[in-house]
Amino acid sequence: MRTPAMGQATETAPADASIVVGIVDDLAIGLTIHDASDGRLVYANRTAMLAGVGGTGDRTFASVERAVEIGGCRYDVVTAIDVTEQRRLAEKLADRAFFDELTGLPKGELIQQTVEDMVARSAAPFALSFIDVDNFKFVNDYYGHAAGDRLLKKIAERIAETARPTDVLARVGGDEFVFVTTPIASLSDIAPEIERLSARFKDPFFIDGSEIFISASIGVSLFPLHGRSYETLRASADSAMYRVKEIAKGGVKLFDAKLSEAATARMEVEQRLRGAIRDKRICCAFQPKIDFRSDRIVGLEVLLRWRDEDGVNHLPGAFITLAIELGLMDSITMIILQQVIDQIDLINDAFGPNASISLNVAAKQAGDLSFMIGLAEAIRDTGYPERFILELTEEAFLSKGDFQSHVLPILKEIGIGVSIDDFGVGYSSLSALAEITADELKVDRSFITGIHNKPRNQSILRMIELLGTSLGMRIVVEGIETFEELAYIEAATRISCAQGYYFAKPMFLQEPNKGAGTYPASRPARAQRFGAPSRAAQDRRR
Repeated sequence: MRTPAMGQATETAPADASIVVGIVDDLAIGLTIHDASDGRLVYANRTAMLAGVGGTGDRTFASVERAVEIGGCRYDVVTAIDVTEQRRLAEKLADRAFFDELTGLPKGELIQQTVEDMVARSAAPFALSFIDVDNFKFVNDYYGHAAGDRLLKKIAERIAETARPTDVLARVGGDEFVFVTTPIASLSDIAPEIERLSARFKDPFFIDGSEIFISASIGVSLFPLHGRSYETLRASADSAMYRVKEIAKGGVKLFDAKLSEAATARMEVEQRLRGAIRDKRICCAFQPKIDFRSDRIVGLEVLLRWRDEDGVNHLPGAFITLAIELGLMDSITMIILQQVIDQIDLINDAFGPNASISLNVAAKQAGDLSFMIGLAEAIRDTGYPERFILELTEEAFLSKGDFQSHVLPILKEIGIGVSIDDFGVGYSSLSALAEITADELKVDRSFITGIHNKPRNQSILRMIELLGTSLGMRIVVEGIETFEELAYIEAATRISCAQGYYFAKPMFLQEPNKGAGTYPASRPARAQRFGAPSRAAQDRRR
């Protein structure tokens, strides 16, 4: 049998032609043939009739047209294929990429493109508001994530209710939204709009039969005043929002240049601090706790220092809040513990082998069961856990965390002591104090400074002493800086333990210019200070 070459026609019997027509008629690909001279339809199979012009109903067809010439006649041949499923899949993927599945709002990528388009065409001035729902984690923890999701949907609906047809709302994070108000005539035009939006959060949300009150912190930036790109405008609004959270959550703040400078400085400190942790440039100083009635060193507090690239030591006040916020304190605490272990021989030489060793633990760390178990085990593995005391603020004891119920029993079992630090400046609830199990109570220095001239502080100190003693806690006063302060405490109280600059400044045991355990040259040496009766004691004997 002779096979025709490509493109050649063959003679076909009528029976064979009907078979071919039947096959073509049932193809999934649509086929139509028109006479090119007059547009007359010569042939259309069933799929082509279904497709019609571009499709019918909810079906979508893609078509290709080409001209052919047969026997001197020209024809327009159109083939069409059903791409409905591909279209639906593409739309679904686009929705997932650009729209939030929970709220139906645009995602970050789409709002970014929208804003960039507005900037590119030099649109009228507009405001970009960054909205962060305050303490949303607590909603998830208390009511459950399903209720949290329903709350987010209602929040999105409530914000959308305040929007004008030209405004744009997007969800850019778990509990974060970006709201573009456009156009605006002036700052006075946008202020009432944002305040109205903020006020809507004061009304309760009803979720699954529960009445939930929440707030939202809102930062606002203006185009073109505060930036000419989405990233700049969002960063500006974000800085303003964080400033709201620092001052009072639930408010509104417009961005200003000082916020940008603060954000830049914060980022610089963060990067340097992370580098210091990586390079182990976090170090510890030591300050003794003195039994001033017997002139003995009974313990020491380990104080955190950050030694920067230039060898300058920074006090905790310059970075501790940021470290806690960034979740860096766990690493820092473990570095400090390791340094104590490495320097234990120097510590013993300077303060005595029986001196207690106090480590500070942030309230946020105290409520972290996993971290506290790890810390307790690390202290146990030193071989001398009974020497350690963990100093925590009242917040750690009174917050609804795992410390009192789970962590404290573990510490007690291992033999680690617990101290209430900075007592008097935190919660100071007398009823709550009765529930706290601690070994030591440290009176904050704010009550001690100039106490000999402050009758009200004297009364407060006597009350704290009575409470602590009745609850079986050792009392330590912080911040003794003058002889007069010490003399008053010796004469008017039974407190025997103190620390402060009057006795010794914090010291580095490994500083090259100082012997291990020696005090600064501006203070009396240890033998002079603690080997003889105190001046106050001598005065009483006269």
